[in-house]
Amino acid sequence: MTSTQVAREPLLQRAKRKAERVLGPAGIFFKGFLKHPAMVGAIVPSSNRTIERVLSVVDWEECRLFVEYGPGVGTFCRPVLEKLRRDGRLIVIDTNPDFIAYLQKTIGDSRFIAIHGSATDVEDIVKAHGFDHADYVLSGLPFSNLPEGVGPAIMGATHRVLRPGGAFLVYQYTARARDLMSQFFRRIDKGFEPVNVPPCVISWGWKE
Repeated sequence: MTSTQVAREPLLQRAKRKAERVLGPAGIFFKGFLKHPAMVGAIVPSSNRTIERVLSVVDWEECRLFVEYGPGVGTFCRPVLEKLRRDGRLIVIDTNPDFIAYLQKTIGDSRFIAIHGSATDVEDIVKAHGFDHADYVLSGLPFSNLPEGVGPAIMGATHRVLRPGGAFLVYQYTARARDLMSQFFRRIDKGFEPVNVPPCVISWGWKE
């Protein structure tokens, strides 16, 4: 590390802490993006329009377990909990411990479970919490940026963990994830939300 890099490091740390204080959840999200840009995939959370559109296919009366990969600062968590039945559960899985710690601290709902781990382990996580399957799985993970083999592993595990009639809800900023989804899901409904930064490509993969 050069002397210039050494000098910059404290400045970057101070900037991250200030962003957290001033921006609140957005600051936490921005910090996560700076640390793991390939895993977060966007510099700002999804818009309300995107949230409503992505969740529009969910039959909330029949949803007992909703799973989310990469929840970030809870942009989708709170709307999901508002709609989720009183005896339902929301399990979120993230590899970023900062996001998990933030969610555990700020969401005080007994139906909410935040797990620091990998989406590839979703089957074991679901079983460990007393469920045989998930009704819906949501993901904003940037599949095109994941390490080799991780994307297919997540897709395969997701298809296996879903109940028949359940769906994998995927929002991305390109349509490339659909090629991977099509290897596991025969029916994929397509959507697009322009009121988002950047505009959002939505795919709903149904387990038949």
